[in-house]
This record gives sequence, structure tokens and C-alpha cells, in this order.
Amino acid sequence: MNEKLLKKAFEYAKEIRNNAYAPYSHFLVGAALVTKDGKIFTGCNIENASFGLTVCAERVAIFKAVSEGERDFDFLVVVTDTNPPASPCGACRQVIREFGKDMEVVVANLKGDMIKKSLSELLPDSFGPEDLI
Repeated sequence: MNEKLLKKAFEYAKEIRNNAYAPYSHFLVGAALVTKDGKIFTGCNIENASFGLTVCAERVAIFKAVSEGERDFDFLVVVTDTNPPASPCGACRQVIREFGKDMEVVVANLKGDMIKKSLSELLPDSFGPEDLI
């Protein structure tokens, strides 16, 4: 993982977090997804009065990238205001797995504390598209 690109992605995720729509939980999350060729796609969480329709920042970033034709991802940075940094939910872990069996996920907080984990650490014994074909 390129440390300069990691720092840039962290700053993007930290900034986009301010755009989160979280009137119910007040839990703001920002994410920055980095492609293998260094493009960055951001996302923030968007809540809904029908809670099941809420979308996490990680999925917003992935869906934006995929909608732009990207499929080859290097790593994902997720920023919250928690100590320790918060990890992606199970739904996000499965969506990440769809596009990156070996992707690294970096969870961070506003202070800059970072925890790096592989997706296989976050979602052991996972299944993906290759298992269904």
C-alpha cells in the first residue's frame, strides 16, 4: 500500500464524512476507495427514516466506482469519530468481498489512528462471485 496514497485517501474520507446524512444516529462515516491505478472514489453514509434503506459510506464509494466502470480496487479507507476506529458492518464486508477478495481495509478515526486489515481477516470463510459460477 502506497503511504502517500493512503494519506490522501484518509483526507478524502475525513472530508466527505462531513457530507453524511445521519439525522437519526448522528454517526457520520466517510469512505475513500482507491483503485489499482490510483483513482479515489468517496462515499458517506446516507440514512433513511425507513432504517433498512440506509446505505453505508463504504457501499456508496464502491457503488460510485462500479457505476463509473471501475472494478479493480486496491484498498478502502473508512473514517469515523470513534476510539478505536469502527469496522465495516457485515453487509459492507460482503459488498467489499464481491469486488476484492484480497482488498485491504483501513479503519481510521479523526485523530488519524489507523488499523489495517485484510478482507479475509474481516470476513473469514467468505464466498464471492467465483463460488457461484
